[in-house]
Amino acid sequence: MNHTRSRPGHATVRLNTQRTVSEISPLIFGGFAEHMGRCIYEGIYDPASPLADERGFRSDVMAALKETNYRIMRYPGGNFVSGYRWTDGIGPREQRPRRRALAWRSIESNQFGPHEFMEFAQELGTEPMWAVNLGTGSIQDAADLVEYMNLPTGTLYSDLRAKNGHPDPYGVKYWCLGNEMDGPWQIGQMEAVEYADKAVQAAKLMRWMDPGIKTIACGSSATSMPGYPDWDRVVLERSYAHIDYFSMHHYAANPYPTISNTERLPIDTDSYLASSVHFEEHADTLAAAIRLAKAKNRSKRDVHLCWDEWNVWYRAKGGDGEWSETPHILEEQYNLEDALVVATWLNTFLRKADVVKIACIAQIVNVIAPIMTRTDAMYKQTIFYPLTLFSNHASGEALDVLVQAPTQDTNRHGPVPQLDVSASLEPDTGHGAVFLVNRSQTEALTVDLHWEDVAPRELAQAWQMSGADPFAANSFEQPDHVTARPIPVPTLDGAHVSISLPPLSFTTLTTRHQAP
Repeated sequence: MNHTRSRPGHATVRLNTQRTVSEISPLIFGGFAEHMGRCIYEGIYDPASPLADERGFRSDVMAALKETNYRIMRYPGGNFVSGYRWTDGIGPREQRPRRRALAWRSIESNQFGPHEFMEFAQELGTEPMWAVNLGTGSIQDAADLVEYMNLPTGTLYSDLRAKNGHPDPYGVKYWCLGNEMDGPWQIGQMEAVEYADKAVQAAKLMRWMDPGIKTIACGSSATSMPGYPDWDRVVLERSYAHIDYFSMHHYAANPYPTISNTERLPIDTDSYLASSVHFEEHADTLAAAIRLAKAKNRSKRDVHLCWDEWNVWYRAKGGDGEWSETPHILEEQYNLEDALVVATWLNTFLRKADVVKIACIAQIVNVIAPIMTRTDAMYKQTIFYPLTLFSNHASGEALDVLVQAPTQDTNRHGPVPQLDVSASLEPDTGHGAVFLVNRSQTEALTVDLHWEDVAPRELAQAWQMSGADPFAANSFEQPDHVTARPIPVPTLDGAHVSISLPPLSFTTLTTRHQAP
């Protein structure tokens, strides 16, 4: 998004169908399901619920997940994967072992495992993305899992898959080489060189099993890590020839925690709503590290970014399950300002569509998630709505949008534009969308949109979420308190449309251009 200043209360957005960033990868609309808290058990899988189907899947949850239209789903962790034995989750359920899951100090029953996850992914119509254990696990364990999931029968693990009820290979394409291996909280934490070398050897062995897979190496766990971005540079330079994507993680917060995590900062909504400044800096830094590694490796291949953990997370920080089964941990309640930050994050993905090709919101049910359940009901949190609107309406090419907007001062990021924008156009169908966030807590904004080359035939639909209270949230008692609601579609005047955006608002407009 190119930006210049504008007069107070007024902004101009210029769109040109020939001025594009890149094709939008549908895989940026991904999710993450970890064996953590109530994400799997009592979330996706809850045989005791009256809303569960014959497989134990929650029918209401499945319907909501399909509404969001996730294109890829990361599994089974997260921190959990660094101590996970995948063989625990296969075979007859009554024979599966119960183990201590050290990452979240909980008991794992293994009643939901590889076959159940693949059935879940197939039901959703989403691409599975498996993380392998490079903490306690060996490179041989990783290769054995690829054999189990992807190879035709005729060898030990592929025959075991058939014995367990699935003769045909699953064909899992995307594989994460561990998780957050620089973190002191991680089982099997490693230094960058040690991790990179193990990841390379795992990737080699996994690819020898199945040459068609795509691999994702771990980046720094957060930009606040002491090793960032040197960890990223070292891992990229040593593993570049053996990976296809490079992972990045970040969680937004209000207030953003200090590196020591002990100093308590005051709530700062203006800075929080400008978090996309940080998101873009993070993506730009790692894109530069990729270019450097590509040059140093004398490579012609491109490696892209996989933002496979992102979300708002700062209230429910206690991750100690106290050795219980399905502990109620990390159940964040989201409000309006969180939804606006999520919308600006998705705007960032479109604006960085040339480098960010996979993204997974962490997570999908109950644990820092857009959906909350109890045994007999569920509700959609505020962040559900921007995620769903983007996933269902942003496709084709990301447009390079020119914006003139007033700025507002923030403590953390300095002056930032009041308006945050992205746009898309599907050339084959003529379907387009514009996504607009008014960050101001107090000032409305009149926005003039101009199509410089080819105007749309019509504006088709419009939705908006807004409110006077940035901390307004949904609940089981008030499930629709803060939602994205249809609004009157603004009138298109030739190649121009004007719309008034209230403070603290996220607006989606869809357009129809003449298809070829």
